[in-house]
Amino acid sequence: MTKLATHDQSLRIISETIKPTTVVRDLGVLLDSELSMKHHVTKLAPVCHYHLRRLRQIRRRVGMETTTRLVLAMITSRLDYCNSVLAGLPQSTLDPLQRLQNAAARVIFNVGKQQHVSPYLEQLHWLPVRARVQFKLCTLMHAIHNKRCPAYLADVVQLVGMVSTRTGLRSADSSNYSLPRLNTRVGERAFSYAAPAAWNQLPESVRQLQTTSFKHKLGRFFFLHSVNSAD
Repeated sequence: MTKLATHDQSLRIISETIKPTTVVRDLGVLLDSELSMKHHVTKLAPVCHYHLRRLRQIRRRVGMETTTRLVLAMITSRLDYCNSVLAGLPQSTLDPLQRLQNAAARVIFNVGKQQHVSPYLEQLHWLPVRARVQFKLCTLMHAIHNKRCPAYLADVVQLVGMVSTRTGLRSADSSNYSLPRLNTRVGERAFSYAAPAAWNQLPESVRQLQTTSFKHKLGRFFFLHSVNSAD
C-alpha cells in the first residue's frame, strides 16, 4: 500500500484547509493515527491516579465501604468505559491500566505497595483489565445474539450456520459466530473478529442464559479463568 505524500494529507473546502492530526477524540476515547490506543491509555491513567491520591487522603475517615463506592464511581467506571476498543492490545499497552486497578485495590484496603495485590483483587471479585475487555465483548455479543442491539453491531458478525460454505458442519448447529479471514494481526482487534472470538470460547450453557444470569455466570467464568491462569 502506497503512503500518501505530505501534500496529499490536507483537505481544502472552499477557503478552509483541514490538516491531519495524530490524535482525535471520539465519545471520550482518544484515537491515534495508528490505533495503538497508547495515547488514550497514557491520558487515562494519570487522571485516575490523581483521583486515587485524593481518595487515599480521606480513606481512614470515610472507611472501606464508602471508599469502594468512590473507587467504582471515579476509577472503575473510567476503566470500563468503551474498553472494547482495547481488545487485542499487547500487555505492555494495558499494563498502566492494570497498575491503576492494582493501586485502586490497595487504596480500598488501605495497604502499601509492598503488599501483594492478588488476594485483594480476589476479595473484590475484580477481573483483570484484559478480562474486563473480554467481558465487555461477550456482553455485546450476548445482546447481538438475542437481538437486543443496534443494527450497526449485528451487521458486522454472522452465525456460523448462516455462512453458506459451512452450513453442513456440526458447528453450524451451535451458537458459534464466524471469524472473518484476515491478512494481518491488526485485524484481530476489529470488533468483527475480537467479539466473536471472545464469544466462541464461552461454554454453550453460559451463552444461552438470560441477561442477568448471563452477566453473573460470565463474570464467574472469567474470574475462575483468571485465578487459574495466575496459579
